[in-house]
Amino acid sequence: MTDRYCVFGHPVAHSKSPAIHAAFAEQTGEAIAYTAIEAPLDDFAGAWHRFTAEGGRGANVTVPFKEEAYRLCDTLSARARRAGAVNTLILGGNGETYGDTTDGVGLVRDLASHGVALRGARILVLGAGGAVRGVLEPLLAETPASLFVGNRTAEKAAALAEDFRDLGEVRGGGFEAVAGPYDVVINGTSASLAGDLPPLPDELFAPGATAYDMMYGAEPTVFLQWAAERGARPLDGLGMLVEQAAESFFQWRAKRPDTAPVRDMLRRSLSAS
Repeated sequence: MTDRYCVFGHPVAHSKSPAIHAAFAEQTGEAIAYTAIEAPLDDFAGAWHRFTAEGGRGANVTVPFKEEAYRLCDTLSARARRAGAVNTLILGGNGETYGDTTDGVGLVRDLASHGVALRGARILVLGAGGAVRGVLEPLLAETPASLFVGNRTAEKAAALAEDFRDLGEVRGGGFEAVAGPYDVVINGTSASLAGDLPPLPDELFAPGATAYDMMYGAEPTVFLQWAAERGARPLDGLGMLVEQAAESFFQWRAKRPDTAPVRDMLRRSLSAS
């Protein structure tokens, strides 16, 4: 019997998740079928229940359904409760839906694969939306010296930081309050999608700093180009995509795939396109 999994999104045809999980399945010898399903904007829960009724065992969830996935779960992981969003669904043997978020774990593991040290680091995270909320707990678990959330709306950043203050030294404010130097700067805003750059000071990066953009593409984002010109090491979010998928795969199949060859495969595919 081939177990069925999918990724839900709207739109979702562009998703690389089917190719990633097909590679994981081949590598680990797991018999799964993984597809992309465009769920109706007004009936995500119905799409999930229809999928499980037809034999679906689990799913990834991408925009714009992560908050809705959170609300439909019977049980949530601690990190999903903290994030207020779910990107991984698992159908339990009792018919209940379990939800987790693997984005933050994916980010931390990708940074580690590139040798980026977070313990004792001064970290700046740009943005205060769901993407950032989902990564703060895993980042703070690495015990950085400090973490600052910078956002266009200062109040939103401050409120987000307050939600995580029990986990470490974390503060938030507007872009005008961002003052370096930082060892690691993570762009979690959607500005890269529009080719824009948050208003940031030139003195943002400490010597040897890393700039990380959660977005990725065939060419470096505007943020990464700007950071490289100021001496930072640029890294994009392709590895985060693969690592968060690997964590989902592990939860579904209890096997942890090797992410490096899959990341390389996607990079070659991007370059070719």
